[in-house]
This record gives sequence, C-alpha cells and structure tokens, in this order.
Amino acid sequence: MSDKKVIITAALAGAGTFRNQNPAVPYLPKEFADEAERCYKAGAAMVHVHARQDDGMPTHDVDRIRATHDAIKERVPNLIVNLSSAVGMFKTAEQRITQIVEVKPSMASLNTNTMNFGIVDRNTGQVMIDYVFENTFTMLQDFGKAMETNNVKPEIECYDFGGLDNFILIGKQGIFSKPYNVNFVWGVAGGQRFRPEAFVAMVHALPEGSNFTTCGVGIEQFPAITMSCLMGGHMRVGLEDNTRVPSGELAKGSYEQVEWAVKIASCFGREPATPDEARKIMGITQK
Repeated sequence: MSDKKVIITAALAGAGTFRNQNPAVPYLPKEFADEAERCYKAGAAMVHVHARQDDGMPTHDVDRIRATHDAIKERVPNLIVNLSSAVGMFKTAEQRITQIVEVKPSMASLNTNTMNFGIVDRNTGQVMIDYVFENTFTMLQDFGKAMETNNVKPEIECYDFGGLDNFILIGKQGIFSKPYNVNFVWGVAGGQRFRPEAFVAMVHALPEGSNFTTCGVGIEQFPAITMSCLMGGHMRVGLEDNTRVPSGELAKGSYEQVEWAVKIASCFGREPATPDEARKIMGITQK
C-alpha cells in the first residue's frame, strides 16, 4: 500500500461536546448517519462514534449504540465505523466493553492508562471538571482480548508516553494482532500537550508493525494532524476534538474539518485512502 495514502478519520461527537458549543454536533442516529455521509464524501475513510441519547448525553445503552452504528452503515455501507469503549464518565468496565462485544464494529478505541481527564482553563489553570479516567492493566488486557476475539480491531489510544509503554508491556502476552493501530491524543487536560519533539519520540518508540494516527484537542488539532501527515502517519479530525476550523470560526460539521485535512495532505503529496484501502493498511477484515 502506497505511503501516499492517508487515512482520515472523523470523530463525530465525543462524550463531552454539545450543541451549546457547536450546533452541528449530532445526537440522533439519523444525524450521525447524515454527518458520516458528508464526511465520507469529503474524504474520510472512517468515523469514530460516541452514541448519544436524544438529549445529547453520552450513553452505554447497547440498543442506542447499535441503532447509531447501523444507521451509519445503512447510509454508507463501505465506511469504517470505530466505536468508543469510553462511553462517558462513571461507567463500569462491563458497561464499556459489553456494547463493543454486542455490536461488533470494525474497530473500537482501547485506552491505555488511568489518568486525570478534566476540563481546565488553559489561561488561568482553574479546574472546572475533575475526573479520573480509569484504564487499569487488567482492563487493557481484558478489553484487548474481547476485541480481538470478536474480530474488532483495537485502536490503541495513547495520551502520553506511559500509555504507549503500557500497551507494549501488556502486548507481550500476544493478545494483539498486527498491524497495531495507535492513535496519539494531544491536548487533553491530564494528558500531554502537543510538542513536536515528543511526537517524534513516540513515533520512534512504536513497536514493529505499527500504524499511527493522531488527534488534538482544540487549537492543537490542526498542528498535530499536520505533523502526523508529514511523518507518514494518519489524521483524525471532528467535533469531538475541536469545534472550529483554522480560521477560528465554528465548523459547519466534522465534514468541514475533513476538507481541511484533505487540503493539508495534498500539500505533502498525499491522497485520502478509501475505506477499502484503509482496511488493508490497518488489517481490518470485516466490513
């Protein structure tokens, strides 16, 4: 597969982005399907999904998650759907993994370390939401086994260097199949800020047989995906991570950020991968 191909993922909603921040955030299954189709037409090969209740609150309800997943697949059958195993604050490990095992998406996120995960004013340091995101070694092991057993390709979420080291350590059990697909997450309050030198170090520390992509929160989104593309990796955008476009204006939807990612990739002579090309790169065997 040519390294000119770049996989663009659109994270459509997240668990903490609401319509008071951007009215384009989808809540209903049909709205997810509409936005997924727009992202696909703009150049995305995959969408990352946190299903919502009608009022916009994140949910672990299997029926609602399945309805959202299936609405997307019915609208755009070839699109890769990546479900989150982090379905909101204060969810149990069972609630987080059961919906993955029941729905069996092509890919699902797999978080790698317990960490602070909050909302903090970057200018003043004032803590507005304080939460500990639990991802123990046992959860990393058990979630990984459940995903691989059910033919769900894990997307390894690394919020700092420790998360990558945790994955490498637990991976010695032979749980994970190659190629590994690692997503570097930058800018979460409790994770690490985007620093180019840290990015380079993490790429160089990846185990053999790894792909990497990246996403960044807020203003870190576009610098992070640009560096990932420059280094031969892949790109994630979407309203989960950032509600705006580089001009500072509210994005019309995740699809508009996909359009920006395509422009950035073209500057480096890279082309958006189709979903089938992305499956081949990432080792995904199911539709």
